[in-house]
Amino acid sequence: MPSDARTSLRGRKSETGSPSEREAKVLGIIETQRSKRPKFRDERITMAHGAGGKATGSLVEGLLVPAFSSPALDALADAGMVRVGGADLALTTDSFVVKPIRFPGGSIGELAVNGTVNDLAMVGARPVALSLSLILEEGLPSDVLRAEVEAIARTAAVAEVAIVAGDTKVVERGHADQMYVCTTGLGHVDARAALSPSALRPGDKLIVSGPIGEHGTAIMLARGEFDLDATIESDTRSLWPAVDVLLQHAGGGLRCLRDATRGGVASVLNELARASGVAMLVREAAVPVDPAVAGATELLGIDPMHVANEGVFVAAVAPEWAGAALAALRAVAGAERAAEIGEVRTSPTGMVLVETAFGGRRVMDQLVGDPLPRIC
Repeated sequence: MPSDARTSLRGRKSETGSPSEREAKVLGIIETQRSKRPKFRDERITMAHGAGGKATGSLVEGLLVPAFSSPALDALADAGMVRVGGADLALTTDSFVVKPIRFPGGSIGELAVNGTVNDLAMVGARPVALSLSLILEEGLPSDVLRAEVEAIARTAAVAEVAIVAGDTKVVERGHADQMYVCTTGLGHVDARAALSPSALRPGDKLIVSGPIGEHGTAIMLARGEFDLDATIESDTRSLWPAVDVLLQHAGGGLRCLRDATRGGVASVLNELARASGVAMLVREAAVPVDPAVAGATELLGIDPMHVANEGVFVAAVAPEWAGAALAALRAVAGAERAAEIGEVRTSPTGMVLVETAFGGRRVMDQLVGDPLPRIC
């Protein structure tokens, strides 16, 4: 675990519960650094730039967003909003390069569909259509390709989304790890949705839709990277049914949604805290983690909060709606273990603090390196 991802705050608090002088000083230094916009200064691209942590943020916010200068991009949401002929639409695009392409609980084809419809769902858009681009490696067995095409078709049918356009390219042997899949998704923004990080308010409750870390751990098991006698499957699924239920039962109290893919829940919370200018407090003991996932991540020295998911999202909900939102979520398949894990605070601005199981607090930062390459 990178040292700056688990900064411990061990200074004693005063009787009123306010931070000690030492803790306040540490938080002030970190808060100052966080307030600066990331800059892209790296001489070469590394695997860390695709891991969803700090390097990814520097690439996206320091290079890509300024270059393209679009209000839709400035929001750094999972999908961009466009208005066409009076209709509010959401557009997103994604690429999938997971290795191996088949793993416990899913495959690259399923990820491609679910990952794209989920990005639409996170802005409150009902998925409507997908485009599909396949980049195939010379020598790929036809039965492997056929299996993934069938997986794509099956998953799209379950997600109730049509594949309406596509493209196919073949590259030389050794240049694509069997196959890569690129998708673009179009969705219709639900009239009930008014989701934005800027809507977050102190006191809002943070809800996670299910146990975390299952996808990234399943990929590691499939690679044989460690010896663990456990059955862990990817959580890949369409999240629109759960979002639909939240929109129905949480009313205007649903502030914001983010799916916790690369970089896990930790990255999502840090991104939201910075974007909204608030702080977040997470209660470690409240975060749902399967025992097998907890054991695997402990063996590797990785916090499950940094491990990728493909069927879990974080919701910020107004406190008066949190109970109804949680009860509604738990009635949806795949979200039975949804949990309230913390709340939005006023300060320290742009930071995420964790109340540990031992009674202390620590800063939960984004990852610096790349402990889990090629997980989606």
